[in-house]
Amino acid sequence: MPTRLTILCENSVAIPFGVVGEHGFACFIETPDGDYLFDTGQGFGILQNAVALKKDLASIKGIMISHGHYDHTGGLPLVLGVRGAVDVFGHPDMFSERYWTNGDEHRFIGIPFRREFLDARGAQFRLNREFVEVGPGVWLTGEIPRRTAFEKGDANMIALTPQGETQHPDPLTDDLSLAVDTPKGLVLVLGCAHAGMVNIIDHIMETLNRDRIYAVIGGTHLGFSGDEQFEETLKTLDRFKIEKIGVSHCTGLIKAAQLYNRLGDRFFFGSVGTTLET
Repeated sequence: MPTRLTILCENSVAIPFGVVGEHGFACFIETPDGDYLFDTGQGFGILQNAVALKKDLASIKGIMISHGHYDHTGGLPLVLGVRGAVDVFGHPDMFSERYWTNGDEHRFIGIPFRREFLDARGAQFRLNREFVEVGPGVWLTGEIPRRTAFEKGDANMIALTPQGETQHPDPLTDDLSLAVDTPKGLVLVLGCAHAGMVNIIDHIMETLNRDRIYAVIGGTHLGFSGDEQFEETLKTLDRFKIEKIGVSHCTGLIKAAQLYNRLGDRFFFGSVGTTLET
């Protein structure tokens, strides 16, 4: 059986039949050893899109949360309602209190549910700061070392510590990504890549002792990048001989267009309904 990744939630749609777009991300991962779900979107489309795309949420062996923002966790209670009790993997800081600010505008953007509520719905949280294998050939990165000088945090995002102290910008230490071993090579799945694509890729390659990647799919956060970060990211995509780059969510239309212009046939849009099979 091949490994298959299908985008269930994303800002745009790739097919015209029965699916909806939303600002967020979720990816359904089918492997020879079982199915997994990476993120859950905001909650508007996860159930409808799963049915339309014939992906059985009741089958998943685990849920992986990339980070504690509403647009990646809002569908979690709905998925738990279908699946029942299941392991939910993430970082200990995923429940941080988070806000987005812009002048006088101030919005809560953290997980919109208390942990106790999710526990009652069947979430069996497995929170870890370390690189961890959540299933055969499926790894969650754990906390990403921030080594590059050009990958900076979003100045509009703030977080409160448990002691009520303000962190500005939000360090988003809980930003995690996924690595999946497939017959064609390693596939990386990014939620938002708040830690920086280059930091993420370097950490995964060093930890797994690999020198090439077959594909990267998901939110790249390049929509907020400057010229230096964009160019250094392109160099990294070439350095690891990445054959397929499917961008989603926080990449933004302008940066997606630039990536297509530079990468050609290596590029694709990771919209709802997009499938990568290896």
